[in-house]
Parts: sequence; structure tokens; C-alpha cells
Amino acid sequence: MPNFAGNWKMKSSENFDDLLKALGVNAMLRKVACAAASKPHVEIRQNGEQFYIKTSTTVRTTEINFHVGQEFSEETVDGRKCKSLATWETDSKMFCKQTLLDGVGPKTYWTRELRGDELILTFGADDVVCTRIYVRE
Repeated sequence: MPNFAGNWKMKSSENFDDLLKALGVNAMLRKVACAAASKPHVEIRQNGEQFYIKTSTTVRTTEINFHVGQEFSEETVDGRKCKSLATWETDSKMFCKQTLLDGVGPKTYWTRELRGDELILTFGADDVVCTRIYVRE
């Protein structure tokens, strides 16, 4: 089983603004979000298939607790409440499908994959994909 545990700092980010556009976030909020999210700190604790992930920026901190294969509550990147289900896509990559509780919007998901010393995080909204690469601190 892959070991995602540790503290991670972002090395690179692609298409975050495009993702926020796809989610319908207005230009002013996108500018603030992109600035705040430019240096997120991620803490992951893992016990087998049980995960705790805390993502901190200067503006917002999010925390999720989940067990792979069991539905859980979280929020999309733009803050809408959803039910999520993470499953293993490969031995080192999990895929999480998000289902909005209220309203309509693009289909959203995230993946987390360990590739060598890097953690590859993707967020998707319909056909728009944001890729963020993290390294252990």
C-alpha cells in the first residue's frame, strides 16, 4: 500500500484559474483564490485505507477524513457541499468522484497519486483539469 503520509509543499500548479472558471467562480474571487492557493501546505495522515488530509492556505483551511471505498462529506474546490467516494484506480492512485448535494454544476472529481517522491493532485470539472505537484517537506 502506498504511503501518502507526511507534509507536502506545492512545487507546481497548472490550470487552477481555468478550473475555477469552469466552476463559475467570478474574476475577483478567482484572483483572490489563485493568490491564496499559490503556496498551500498539505498534511496527510494515513492508517491503512483511512485518510486525514488538511490543506491550509492564507485564506482557507480544509480538512477531510475518509476511508477508501466509503462515502464521505466534503466540499468542492469552490465550496459547494458534496458526497464523495474515493476508490483505488491503481496501486498508487486514488480517484474520488464528487456528487453535489444541492444545485447543478459540472461533474467534479479529484485524484491523488504517488509518483516517486511526488504527490500528483488533480482536480477536474467536466473536461477542465488542474494538476498540482507536491514534494515532501
